[in-house]
Amino acid sequence: MSDPTAPTPAVPVPALDLTAITAGYERRPPVVRDISLRVAEGEAVGLLGPSGCGKSTLARVAALLHRPRSGTVHLAGQPATGFRHRAPRALRTRVGVVFQQPRQAADPRLTLHDLIAEPLRATADTAALPDRVAALADATGLGAELLHRHPHQVSDGQLQRACLARALVLRPALLICDEMTAMLDASTTAALVAVVEDYRRETGAALLAVGHDRVLLRRWCDRVEDFPLPLTPAA
Repeated sequence: MSDPTAPTPAVPVPALDLTAITAGYERRPPVVRDISLRVAEGEAVGLLGPSGCGKSTLARVAALLHRPRSGTVHLAGQPATGFRHRAPRALRTRVGVVFQQPRQAADPRLTLHDLIAEPLRATADTAALPDRVAALADATGLGAELLHRHPHQVSDGQLQRACLARALVLRPALLICDEMTAMLDASTTAALVAVVEDYRRETGAALLAVGHDRVLLRRWCDRVEDFPLPLTPAA
């Protein structure tokens, strides 16, 4: 017989909870309509869909980079009260993002070292900078000689390794990979997925992986949701 005085077990708080999100750009019709998605703490969820269907827009909403027209975003149970630079730092730094096209996501004026270190400098956590950058460069397969090069001096795969290191530098609790491997060869894809999984095993971070490769997402993630069908939050 159960003890009525025993404390009720705490209900785990999802790493990400999107509820009834509708989002679009300027005055055009929305590209995301009434979508809900939940990623549990430590869970890896794949979001599958063809190019142009709106899944990247939903990922940007989840990363607090795009304000939805309606709906709510919660990170670790905390409601998002602002987006982009108006998002609270405590929420903004919980999320690391890797985009599909590294050359559009990287400042061409920065060396790879400064690219990786940029979030640390932005949060004034510079004491950890040298060791953290060196450790992530090693983990992502970037040789020390590459860290002094600029984006135009390295390959797409090398630049994407630096972008992944940048996404991990603040030790996010949620990592969003938006078509991270779409432009990469098979060996680089496998290497970057392995880096993400090593990080998740070390930290318990959750993952939202957006892509159009069903085979990759099914191998990588705990579950895969098809987009743009309405997504029902996990029980």
